[in-house]
Amino acid sequence: MDYVEVTEDQISTDQTTKLVSSPSCGAISVFIGTTRDNFDGKKVLRLEYEAYIPMAKKKMMEICQQIHDKWTVHKVAMIHRIGVVPVEEASIVIAVSSPHRKESLEAVSYAIDTVKAVVPIWKKEIYEDESTAWKENKECAWTEPS
Repeated sequence: MDYVEVTEDQISTDQTTKLVSSPSCGAISVFIGTTRDNFDGKKVLRLEYEAYIPMAKKKMMEICQQIHDKWTVHKVAMIHRIGVVPVEEASIVIAVSSPHRKESLEAVSYAIDTVKAVVPIWKKEIYEDESTAWKENKECAWTEPS
């Protein structure tokens, strides 16, 4: 059974990996998205995420199903953090297990790109001077091309 969650708690990579582990799988691929301390020459202090949680979880489960439709994988786990996420902490952890590495590597890459494009989670950067900016992902399906 796949696992998705949107939480204000710190995300454990080890616990996320355990959710997908299986004796029949030889690969677990993991993506960890962390807060970096800079963007476009500005010092970033932290990120703040907001989400429409019921829709976010629904979209994340749809992505899990798409992964199963495209690749031979065993399990998928996606956990996205909301609220304040300090520098170096994880905003998202995605883990995919499969019998062989190619499928899990391709699936985890697809998962993060698709999450950024379709899941209703919004990110605000807070800079050293306390100015802020809401950020749009370039993959985001609801933004207009510039």
